[in-house]
This record gives sequence, structure tokens and C-alpha cells, in this order.
Amino acid sequence: MPALGYAIVVGGWLIWLLPFLIYRRAGAPQKRDTRARWGMILEGIAYALLWQGQFWERSPEPWLVLLASIAFALACLLAWTATRALGRHWRFDAGLDPDHQLIRSGPYRWVRHPIYASMLCLLLGTGAVLTPPGLFAAAIAVFLVGTEIRVRIEDHLLAARFGPDWRAYQRAVPAYIPYLR
Repeated sequence: MPALGYAIVVGGWLIWLLPFLIYRRAGAPQKRDTRARWGMILEGIAYALLWQGQFWERSPEPWLVLLASIAFALACLLAWTATRALGRHWRFDAGLDPDHQLIRSGPYRWVRHPIYASMLCLLLGTGAVLTPPGLFAAAIAVFLVGTEIRVRIEDHLLAARFGPDWRAYQRAVPAYIPYLR
């Protein structure tokens, strides 16, 4: 079972990563907020925490491997559909193009930040297979703090650009965890 769990982790990461490499990113934004990079750093630390704790000595329970498979499937589905819906507006930094549009199609119907939802699923899938519970909890906490930083900065940029349309969308659609406002 360990080999299957590790194969799911590696395969899940590769399939999740592909749309970010394939889809063309936007050029230089008209408006950018680099403070969101602090959130990226915290998310990176959270992912790094998952790989600590001598995972190679653990044998994940079959139910954890199944749970990880579901989390990776959701992560990949969200990543692929979100990058496709964003099209050329997708970027690493929090920024807006001169002709930026408010995307509400695809997974953006259910969450305002489906790429962050996909990243959370990626974290949960990886942690379920590799990470001891205490370290896993710490990774989740660090990840959520980093993601909240990014969400708030991006929401502020979008609110400044789209005003009342954004506020209505923000009230109607949760940030990155469905049904949680």
C-alpha cells in the first residue's frame, strides 16, 4: 500500500501542475499587489512541512490512500477547470489586466478562488498519505493563513476594479471552501 500511496501523491502533483505549465499566463498586469507573495511563502512552507517526519517509514492506511485519491481528483479537476476559465487572466502574482473581466463561470460559480481550493485539496491529499497528524495540522494552519492573505489581497484588487458587481459576487459565492462564508 505504501507504493500505491506514493504513486498517487506523485501522479496527483504532476497532473495538478500541468495546467499551470500549459495555459498561457498574462503579461505584465496594469495593477499588481506583491504583498500576496507573503501568502505564497506561507503556502510553500505548509507544503514543505508535509514532507517532513520520515514519511518513507510510514505505511498509510488504505482509507487514507482512498481519501487522498479523492482529494487529488478534486485538486486536479479544480486546477484544470479554473485555469481554463481564467484563460489569459491567470497569473502567479495578484494583479489585474487593463481588460480584466470578472470570471463567474466554471468552478468560479461555486468558489471565488478555485485555484486556492485546488491547492488545499493538494495539501490534504499529500498530507493524508505522507504526514504525521501533528505536522499535518500545523501544515494546514500555515497554509490557511497564507491563503487568507492571498484571498484578501486579491479580493481587494477585484473590489477596486469591479465595485458593486464584485461585492454582490463576494456575498453570493464563498472564497475557496464551498458553503463556508
